[in-house]
Amino acid sequence: MSKIMDPIGRLMGLRYKSHPWHGVEIGPEAPEVVTCFIEMVPTDTVKYEVDKVSGYLKLDRPQKYSNVVPALYGFIPQTFCARRVAEFCNQKTGRTDILGDRDPLDICVLTEKDITHGDILVRVRPIGGFRMIDGKEADDKIVAVLNNDAVYGSYKDIADVPEQVVNRLKHYFLTYKDIPGKESQVEITHVYGIEEAHEIIRRSVEDYHHKFDNLDTFLSEV
Repeated sequence: MSKIMDPIGRLMGLRYKSHPWHGVEIGPEAPEVVTCFIEMVPTDTVKYEVDKVSGYLKLDRPQKYSNVVPALYGFIPQTFCARRVAEFCNQKTGRTDILGDRDPLDICVLTEKDITHGDILVRVRPIGGFRMIDGKEADDKIVAVLNNDAVYGSYKDIADVPEQVVNRLKHYFLTYKDIPGKESQVEITHVYGIEEAHEIIRRSVEDYHHKFDNLDTFLSEV
């Protein structure tokens, strides 16, 4: 995986907070092990997300119902869901109209640890995911386990995850955008394993570098 941060960028990081999308490296072992940025944890009763301009967490909206995210939730830095991710979704669903959602790749992380706040970086092992489509946009949710987790660390593929846990995750993603009186456009067409998860991560990294190809040059000249 190519890297976006150079020595000057690293030096700047000693004085300034790195942008969690652009200034954090995915890690040399990707896609087998990746660094991800956590925005939300299961105790959050409001939805947080990173402001794409500043890199700070912002309040998106209160959760309208009692369901809360059942795992750590965030995104994989230096990923972007555009043409290559959408092509894979079209290929797997037999459709031709799906586009990328133009966001970093979402990830939820299973762990037995009680992590009480977001705005943190964690190293995780992707083991599968959900092929989620929101309207006509690919909105994949990668499922991972915290690296070396005492309980989930032995899971090698999403097939190892108890069905109840998978169903709980699916229910959250199918309902967290619900608006009373408005029909949901969100669907999960497939639950996929580790190989497809790795492929989607690779494609999202390629989409990122295609979109932000000159960002590393810009940072080195600051």
